[in-house]
Amino acid sequence: MNTIKFLGTAGARFAVTRQIRKSGGMWLSLDDTNILIDPGPGSLVRCLSSKPKLNPMNLDAIILSHRHIDHSNDVNIMIEAMTNGGRKKKGVVFAPTDALDDDPVVLLHFRNHVEGIVKLKEGGSYKVGNLEFSTPILHIHDCETYGIRFQGSKTSVSYIADTKYFDGIESYYSSDVLILNVVLVDSKEYINHLSISDAERIIQSIKPKTAILTHFGLSMIKARPWDIAKKLSQKTGCNVIAASDGMILSLDE
Repeated sequence: MNTIKFLGTAGARFAVTRQIRKSGGMWLSLDDTNILIDPGPGSLVRCLSSKPKLNPMNLDAIILSHRHIDHSNDVNIMIEAMTNGGRKKKGVVFAPTDALDDDPVVLLHFRNHVEGIVKLKEGGSYKVGNLEFSTPILHIHDCETYGIRFQGSKTSVSYIADTKYFDGIESYYSSDVLILNVVLVDSKEYINHLSISDAERIIQSIKPKTAILTHFGLSMIKARPWDIAKKLSQKTGCNVIAASDGMILSLDE
């Protein structure tokens, strides 16, 4: 069964630190490959409390789009859980260079637990299990950040991680399913995150079968993301969904 489970949908510091929504990242199961993406605070708890429970030992890889704490806080405990406390060397961790070298969020102690540590780069292509993915373009954010495009045997999934909108971003993430981190209701020049109008422009251009909004800041949560998704569906003609904590999206339909 091919699915994406949203372990949490909180974005930016206040929604995360107050746990107004959960912040566990996303679990992608595609082509018999299991990948945990951006394991923020509470990721392990959310996996183990899921119904049905998600067993970290079934993971093939962990991917960090960038080093910010709302995306990486639980990476080390998830490595520990994935490898049965380091007793079974398995899995690969993918992360930008500054998450590994400058002031590493992936601690040295845990790196020997996994089969590999791979540095993400602009224009990079990778394979884990049966799944290929790429990091096509460096984002405009406050640290080294990449979105991800997964190419499955029957379905493609793109994840536009944190970024300020820039011309042409749409051309890198054409896919059947599009996941967008939409922190803001309105764009702010000094904040490097997507807003509703940015999301609308990207969805209009890509025209995915399904677009999912997630990673909501306080302004988005107050604006009722489900209402925003409904309006974007009407405007774009695409199926736009606002993710909720624990939501499972089937990729087989």
